[in-house]
Amino acid sequence: MESTVAVLRELRGAQKSAKGVSLYSRYVNRPAGRIFAAAAYRLGMTPNQVTVVSAAFTFAALASVALVRPGWGPAVLVYLGLAVGFALDSADGQLARLTGGGGPDGEWLDHVVDCAKMILVHSVVLIAFHRYFALGSDGWLLLPLGFLFVAVLTFCAGLLREQLGKAAARSQPAAGAPAGPVSRLRAVALLPADYGVFCLVFLLLGDETAFRTGYAVLAAVHALFLVAFLGKWFRELRALRAG
Repeated sequence: MESTVAVLRELRGAQKSAKGVSLYSRYVNRPAGRIFAAAAYRLGMTPNQVTVVSAAFTFAALASVALVRPGWGPAVLVYLGLAVGFALDSADGQLARLTGGGGPDGEWLDHVVDCAKMILVHSVVLIAFHRYFALGSDGWLLLPLGFLFVAVLTFCAGLLREQLGKAAARSQPAAGAPAGPVSRLRAVALLPADYGVFCLVFLLLGDETAFRTGYAVLAAVHALFLVAFLGKWFRELRALRAG
């Protein structure tokens, strides 16, 4: 079997494009995922098995948000579980590209786990608010519900944009344009919408006010991103139809 160094070298050459990716995913999550993918390859794991391990880390961390009283110690453990789960979520795709072991089943499983993660992360915040936080007003319970709405709509609209774009590309193969250069400014601007950056807010679980404030700010930012993304994706799909 190849050495770990050789595997890492091959994985570096099997990365997705950095276009449209935030700095966190490009310089933190993907490199961490590359290390996990190399380890999984050495252990003989399949991409689907890596996806399952990713889900285990993520769901265990989220369950603790709902079941364990917030504190600084649990906050660090929750963040680490979410961060490792996210890196493994990158590792399964990298391993699939390295081994050629990807397929519709793996893509389906990956999207199912992503959808479950997106729903649970805001659901457990709602439960934690209700069980442990001195909110002062029940109106705070609407915050995770609103954030969940934004997250679900963004996920579904983005997935549809991707699939409809692929379908249009297949029907009009000559219409594809070469990818433009990677924008560093765009990579910085996308940081607030990156799931890895969102996970950082759980480090604030030791302080109720800090967590609520950070979570509310991210909810507002994600809502603004949703409006921008919806307009962008609609224009892109309309341009594909015109083409």
